[in-house]
Formats: sequence, C-alpha cells, structure tokens
Amino acid sequence: MTHKKYRSLLAAACILLLPCAALSQTPQPTAPPGALSMQQAVDLAMLKNPALLSAQQNLLSVKAQEVQAGVRANPYLTVTGSNVTLGADSNNPYQYGVGVGRLFERGEKRRWRLDIATSTTAQTDAQYHLQQQQTILAVRTAFTNFVLAKAAKKLADDNLADFKHELDISRERYKAGDIAKLDFERLDLQLAQFESDESNAITSAQQASIQLQTLLGYDKPHPDFDVLGDIVPPPVADTMESLEQKALAARPDYHAAHLGVAVADANVKLAYANGTADPTLEADYDRAGTDNSVNFSINVPLRIFDRNQGNKETAKYTAQASRFTELATRNQVVSDVDQAWSGYANAKILSDRYNGHYLDEAKDVLDISKFSYEHGGLALIDYLDALRESRSVTSDALNAYAQTWLAIHQLSFATATDIVP
Repeated sequence: MTHKKYRSLLAAACILLLPCAALSQTPQPTAPPGALSMQQAVDLAMLKNPALLSAQQNLLSVKAQEVQAGVRANPYLTVTGSNVTLGADSNNPYQYGVGVGRLFERGEKRRWRLDIATSTTAQTDAQYHLQQQQTILAVRTAFTNFVLAKAAKKLADDNLADFKHELDISRERYKAGDIAKLDFERLDLQLAQFESDESNAITSAQQASIQLQTLLGYDKPHPDFDVLGDIVPPPVADTMESLEQKALAARPDYHAAHLGVAVADANVKLAYANGTADPTLEADYDRAGTDNSVNFSINVPLRIFDRNQGNKETAKYTAQASRFTELATRNQVVSDVDQAWSGYANAKILSDRYNGHYLDEAKDVLDISKFSYEHGGLALIDYLDALRESRSVTSDALNAYAQTWLAIHQLSFATATDIVP
C-alpha cells in the first residue's frame, strides 16, 4: 500500500480536529433539510417543553391570587320576622326587620395582602425564569452531545471503511506471500475494534437524538430528526470578573431571593396589621305593628389577649432569614461563575493543546510508522501500537471539544446570559 493510500485512514478524523484557524477557512457542511441550529432548538423548547408549559400555568395561577388579595370584605344582609301570622292589633303584633352590616379592616391589611401577592408573583416569575435557564442548559447540552455523537459516528464510519480497504490490500499481500499469516490475522483482529467503535457511535448518536427530542416536546422521537452545529468551540471574550457582574444582574434565582425579602417584609407588616381590631358596623330597619324604628350598632373586638403576637415574631424572624438567604444566594452566584470559568479555562487549554500539538504529532507518528512498516523497517506490533495511539488521540481530542462546549454551556447557565450566540 502506498503512503498516499494510508493517509486516507485518518482523513475523517483530521478534518474534525483541525486547528481553529484552518477550520475558519474550511467551507461549512451543507445543512440537511429540516436540521435545527442550537438557537432554533432552544426556541422550540421554550414553546413546547411540557415542564415549562406546566410552570407557565403555575405562574398564571399565582398571579390570579393578586385579584383575590385585593378584594374587600363583603357586606351582609339580615332579614328577620316574627309573629307574622298575628294581626296588627294583637298583644304580640308582627315584627319585620331588615339590616345590613360590613366589616371594616384597619391597619392597611388589604394593602399588605396586595403587596405580598404581587411580590409572590414576581418571585414565582423569577423561579420560572430559573426553570427556563435550566431547560436551556439541558437543551444546549443535549444538542452538543448529539452534534459530537454524529461527528464520532462519522469518524467511526470513515475509520472502519478505510481500515477495511487496508485489510483487503493486506489480504492480497498475504495471498501473494508478501506478509505472514500471523501478521495478517493480527491486522484482521483489529477490525473488531473498529466495528465496535462504529456500533457504540451509532448507539450514542441515537440516544442523544432521542434525549434532545424529548426536551423539545416531541411525543415520539423521529428517526429523521437532525441538527447542525459547530464542533470546534469558540473562545469566550469576557473575563471572569465581567461574567460575575453579569450573573448578579441576570441570575433569576438571585432575583427570586431578593424578591423573597420583599415578600417577607410585607408579611411582617401584615402580621402587625392583623393585630389591630376590625370594627363591624351594622344598621337595620324594624317595623313592629304600626311602629317603625331604625337602629345601628358597632362591634369592636377587644384585642386584650390575642394581638397576633406569635405571628408577628415569626414574620420578623422569617424576614431576617430571607436576608441571609439572599446573601447566601449572592455568594453562590459568584461561586458558580468562578467554578464554571475554571472548568472552561482548563477545558479550553486542553482542546487548544490537541489543536496545536498532539493531533499533528500523532499524525506524524502514524505516517512514519505506516511508511516504515510497509518498507520492512518496523515490526507489526509497533505499527499496531501507533494505530491504537492515533485512534486514542483523535478520540481524546473529540472529548476535549465536548468538555469545552459543555463548560461554555455551564458558564452561560451560571451567568444567565448567552456566552456564545
């Protein structure tokens, strides 16, 4: 086999793992019909993901409580009658009465109920946006897994096809007596590993497709579902400090914790308002025989023993706890960004090393080993070692790309922003 023919064995692997500069000059593959981009997949999940749709309905149900919190106490009507079967001149004449009454709340109870309801709605809305961010992270992760699984499958398919071609040539050489039976059989045994790689790659691609379609709200996965995305991850231009500030401004869980303080403060005010006495004003008209009368009354509870003391204390401690929760959430936001940045920085360094050094070196080693083996200057076992090392390096490089992409997605989630458009 010529040196030129051998170089085709790694063509598929190398085109996936070229340095970023070379890839920028390589034409992008044509998108399959109906293939989704990452942003299209995210947009579709926002519309059809069942968990998000359920969270939307829950948000609407919480918002409906604002209406209930603003209602005032209903007046009541009382109608009474006695001795209605007796005449007007009887010793016990008939008597009719009509009265109305209403409870009047003091201490601005309605205002604080409304404050609690609106703050709770805002907090629930922030929690809903947190669930959105979690869904976006899951979709982006699944999308990247599918893209890289497709690349791994393409690599496994090409490697298997090229190795079969090489094996066919070796078979002819064996028949011609150019190589020993043992050498041919050892080469033939390597075919099992390439076939295993292809089988595992097919399974991984199918499972990644099903996982992504489930997140997008498909009731049943479609076998022709496809996506199109970049394999090589782009660099992140922001600094860690800049991303920390973006996270503090955009993270929905931190916003929810801040709103939790507002809810707790409103609960304190309502607890004190509930300790005030609410008077009930009543007025009624009575007719007894030929006599008419109008009466009124005011009922005021005497808050001597129960002044809502326990609920007041509970609300105060809960409000203080909410402030510590807000501080803890803020610290966690900064920690999440720092951890995500650390994961990205280290993953990017590793993927850049494969781009700038290890892939080229592995290719050179394999080219030299192949040439030497074909010309009798290298033992078969050394050639097989070089072949295994090359497969391992290309696989590790693909994993490095995957880890960098996943680190970028985690960084986007930690900052609640789109790090990469």
